[in-house]
Amino acid sequence: MKAKFLFFIILITSSFICFINKGQNNIESKKNIYTPDLELILDSSKVIGSIMVYDAQKQLYYSNDFKWANTGRLPASTFKIANSIIALETGVVEDENSLFKWDGKKRKLSSWEKDLSLTEAFHASCVPCYQEIARKIGSQRMKMYLNKLSYGNMIVDSNTIDLFWLEGKSKISQVQQIDFLRRFYFSQLPISKRTEQIMKKLIVTDSTDLYTISGKTGWAIRNGNNNGWFVGYIETATNVYFFSINITPTKTFNMDMFPMIRKEITLKALKKLGIIH
Repeated sequence: MKAKFLFFIILITSSFICFINKGQNNIESKKNIYTPDLELILDSSKVIGSIMVYDAQKQLYYSNDFKWANTGRLPASTFKIANSIIALETGVVEDENSLFKWDGKKRKLSSWEKDLSLTEAFHASCVPCYQEIARKIGSQRMKMYLNKLSYGNMIVDSNTIDLFWLEGKSKISQVQQIDFLRRFYFSQLPISKRTEQIMKKLIVTDSTDLYTISGKTGWAIRNGNNNGWFVGYIETATNVYFFSINITPTKTFNMDMFPMIRKEITLKALKKLGIIH
């Protein structure tokens, strides 16, 4: 009799848990809106990957590939947002006008071969400038702040301090990128108001009468494979939308277009979703 009663209790409990889990899954699925039209944008651009957009008011995620969007990848130069925040918080740089002196040595891009302010270094995506920042921050402080900011899963030590976002095992997903940017935008990061205000001005990329776009591109190459990012947010008169684009070119893609295609895809996606016109 006791055994039957125990079995009955276990059965009822299991059913209740399944009911709760099913409800949670349904709630979660309602937040994720599969949007195949976004796939067409990637197809026409001859790239593969995921476009993800988050509507802050409706708390909805739109994407053509949620599995891709939840997969961690090297942040590449999108890490310059977090790196700049940490630099300001630690006093490694004073403000957006802090100057990085060029040492006169040949660099990968001619646009890096001059003295650059923090704002200029950010928008020129000057790798040597940000490597200098990372070395000055140091691995211990870097790890502490990355923990504090809950920024992806970065693997950093004294040997990798100026490379960990460009190569190695560090990872961040599109979903995590949006979560980080959302917390930044809504003043939920444990940083000073001063740092937040400086950064919100520094990362603006485009501004019109109808909207303002802020963010950062990134480009990682691992084992000969190219991977591109554009992450950020767009402010309209009535709402803010967060976006994270991660793409890989197909064999037929013209790589001369890779620096531009990430932003082009983003703008096409925002138009397709009716966010801009």
